[in-house]
Amino acid sequence: MKVLVTRPAAQAVEWVAQLHAQGLDAAALPLIGIAPARDPAAVRAAWARLADDRLLVFVSPNAAEQFFALRPADVVWPAGLQVGSPGPGTTRCLVALGVPVETIVEPAADAPQFDSEALWARLAAQPWAGARVLVVRGDGGRDWLAETLREQGAQVDFVSAYERCTPRLDAAQRALLAEAIARPRGHLWFFSSSEAIDHLQALAPQARWDGALAVATHPRIVTRARQAGFAQVHPTRPSLDAVVACIQSIEPLATP
Repeated sequence: MKVLVTRPAAQAVEWVAQLHAQGLDAAALPLIGIAPARDPAAVRAAWARLADDRLLVFVSPNAAEQFFALRPADVVWPAGLQVGSPGPGTTRCLVALGVPVETIVEPAADAPQFDSEALWARLAAQPWAGARVLVVRGDGGRDWLAETLREQGAQVDFVSAYERCTPRLDAAQRALLAEAIARPRGHLWFFSSSEAIDHLQALAPQARWDGALAVATHPRIVTRARQAGFAQVHPTRPSLDAVVACIQSIEPLATP
């Protein structure tokens, strides 16, 4: 059974390598395209004001990569700036970009989910009244963490460092999608975003998914997959070990 990793291209390649290392057959089929920020000047302006912020939150590895891609050459990283990360993938990306690891706040390693709620659990003990917070994200997204911080008296701003879009599949990816549709029991969809499922339906509007298998890393994604017609959707924590264990528990049930 081939695991189809639907994350954006850069993260999909990383996950495929990790799954291969665990002895699993996996292939990248990115279902979220990443485009540069529509307003790069807003990102550069955010860099210029960074010293005024107490907390800088990145919603994903893509947010970090695209934000740092527009870093002005004369900007010095502010001492004491806290950086919020929703999970280990974003943290790894931030460290690779040069963010001091001791400044990064992320969910506990055993958190049920790597999301805004789990990040807030690590931030909640701090006083936030009057603090400036910047959230780096794509074009829109959940506002739960921002609203929670505002309820605690923080001033929260957003900057869009990239745009998400339906990906343009190359010939090999289109062939992989066609194979997955034709042989649903020979493939396992790995979803870490509800938006990926939206894009899948847009790319294959006539496909039926009632015979397909999926794993999903959040209850909201499980619900969205079932709404799309996936009859067998297995929830899992988003850590590598949990995903691998979930996949291995499913594999004996699936035959080509």
